[in-house]
Amino acid sequence: MKVLIGGGTGFIGRALTHLLHSRGHEVTVVSRQPGADRITWNELTRFGLPPCEAVVNLAGENILNPFRRWNEAYRKDLLSSRLDTTHTLATAIAKAIQPPQAWVLVTGIAYYQPSQTAEYDEDSPGGNFDFFSNLVSKWEAAAKLTGDTTRQVVVRSGLGGPIGSGRQFFPWIHIEDMSRILVHAIENSHVNGILNGVSPASSTTNAEFAKALGAALGRPAFLPLPSPAVQAIFGRERAVMLLEGQKVIPRRTLASGYKYVFPELGAALKQAVS
Repeated sequence: MKVLIGGGTGFIGRALTHLLHSRGHEVTVVSRQPGADRITWNELTRFGLPPCEAVVNLAGENILNPFRRWNEAYRKDLLSSRLDTTHTLATAIAKAIQPPQAWVLVTGIAYYQPSQTAEYDEDSPGGNFDFFSNLVSKWEAAAKLTGDTTRQVVVRSGLGGPIGSGRQFFPWIHIEDMSRILVHAIENSHVNGILNGVSPASSTTNAEFAKALGAALGRPAFLPLPSPAVQAIFGRERAVMLLEGQKVIPRRTLASGYKYVFPELGAALKQAVS
């Protein structure tokens, strides 16, 4: 298959490209800079979608960039970098003479409201309680296509690091599984709708993650970064993403037939730090 990846030069994009190549697929990256096996966003807007069987969007300004002050300008960058690229790709797909078979967008678990008691799967409500949940709602809305010519998949991904009280739930995923879930969505025609891109070990807390990371490194458990420090670095609104977790279950991901390579935290961390 020919696969077009928006924002394919980042951490997930590089891993996904490597996996796709290993499975015999061709990859073209949409980037701000021209280059081999790339097209620019301007070229995509001007000339339309190149021939491809699948499109993936990973583009977006880093939400947890500690060097960016949490202000209105940064919030606009976070929105525009996601909504504009997603809308550009969705528009190109809609206008294509031969539209792709699959359109896959990666968003985030910030859609679900932080809670120490609630359990969320892909059908759970959310997306309307703070800046980040609203961002995910707008992001996913920008990707929507009319009709059923192209399969539409949204993967809400998890994250990682020992922070705050340690009691909050911590939905994590190994980069290998994140990449493979995306390829699973691209290659299998029965996969559609929302998938949670998190490990099945959804009851992991931040403190347990820190302890397992310490064990994988052969060192004592990492001390969690204190809540006031997190708020000072990232701003109160952004800090919520790190200090208040949620228990997220990949129910539809598992039901779609995806088999996790690293379902357990210990093995995932040992591989990641090896």
